[in-house]
Amino acid sequence: MKTLILHQHFKTPGTGGAIRSYYLAKALADNGFEVVVITAHNQLNHLVADLEGIKVHYLPIPYDNRFGFYQRIWSFLKFTWNAVNVAGKYRDADLCYAISTPLTTGMAAQIIRWRYGVPYVFEVGDLWPDAPIGLGLLKNKILTSLSYWIEKEIYSKALSIVALSAPIRDAIAAKVPGKTIDVIPNMADTEFYIPEEKSEKLEERFDVRGKFVISYIGALGMANGLHHFIGCADAARKENLPLHFVLAGDGAMADELRKRVRELELSNLTIHPFLNRDGVRDLLNVTDACFVSFLPAKILETGSPNKYFDALAAGKLVITNFKGWVKDEVEHEECGVYVDALDSSTFPKVIRPFVEDRQRWKAYSENARRLAERKYSRRQLGLRFCDVLSNSSGQVASRLSYV
Repeated sequence: MKTLILHQHFKTPGTGGAIRSYYLAKALADNGFEVVVITAHNQLNHLVADLEGIKVHYLPIPYDNRFGFYQRIWSFLKFTWNAVNVAGKYRDADLCYAISTPLTTGMAAQIIRWRYGVPYVFEVGDLWPDAPIGLGLLKNKILTSLSYWIEKEIYSKALSIVALSAPIRDAIAAKVPGKTIDVIPNMADTEFYIPEEKSEKLEERFDVRGKFVISYIGALGMANGLHHFIGCADAARKENLPLHFVLAGDGAMADELRKRVRELELSNLTIHPFLNRDGVRDLLNVTDACFVSFLPAKILETGSPNKYFDALAAGKLVITNFKGWVKDEVEHEECGVYVDALDSSTFPKVIRPFVEDRQRWKAYSENARRLAERKYSRRQLGLRFCDVLSNSSGQVASRLSYV
């Protein structure tokens, strides 16, 4: 079965970042599918690479997390146009798998379906345009109406839809009743990230020896609400807790966050640049708790944050500052805790029991790893993904088995 994957932000283990689409493509290739990926990069030329049996087209379409809203829209539209043209070389594909965000990837899939007769499955990781509208980024009424129309058209014309969380599935089902929607969340790479003793060399490298380390690893964007993370570090300092906070990543808010740390003169918080997958593993080695942060906006509660699944795989206590299914799950599984995003002063009370009682911390950490293995392992979800695409294409259900 020949599958065409559209994802503007396709990343690999070597580059770091969110590599879900790599995991999906690799699962297909490992199970006998012929896979072609169309993506973009910030270089000047159209490059074609063979990545472990996956053919990848890198289109020269710049994108950066620091782009403004309309800069991003322009980049998305350019990718849509160019992806459709490249897809013309693969009109013999059995299926197109289009990954959002952005929503415009679904537009490309629609055109490919109309122009080349290749049906598509659409993946929804964030609800667009609900997210930019809910965050106040999209206010123009004409663009809002147009976006909602495009969204419904994309859903309606898809063979089926893959949602990254149950709340996303439910929101889509309300818009297109009767559509087949499978939930395949982000994946915990339980083979790459494993619980392990802290390395003295890595403690020296990150300058955290003897500290209870709380790390945020990921995008430093507006939606991530990281002023609250800084507020928690300030509250911990005032309580003289032996904690060290680490921010690792890049994004539109990076400079502002650094400025705020300097203003507060926080010696218990370090900011590191973007890390690739190996660098993330190194930081997780010295981390005691992973902070998963978003602004307290209802629309952001539906997401499936990559950093949550890496934390589970590495067996780390999870701290979340937003409500929704992640909060419910970590509390139910006793692998994490919730801290109020609107009141950083409550943080010391939440974290103190784990700092003072290492057995409590250990129990929660072990529960995190068990949850990763039982529910989110990359191998298990990869096989399920292969089945979903086989079924969506109208072929006989895959004989792959999974728990």
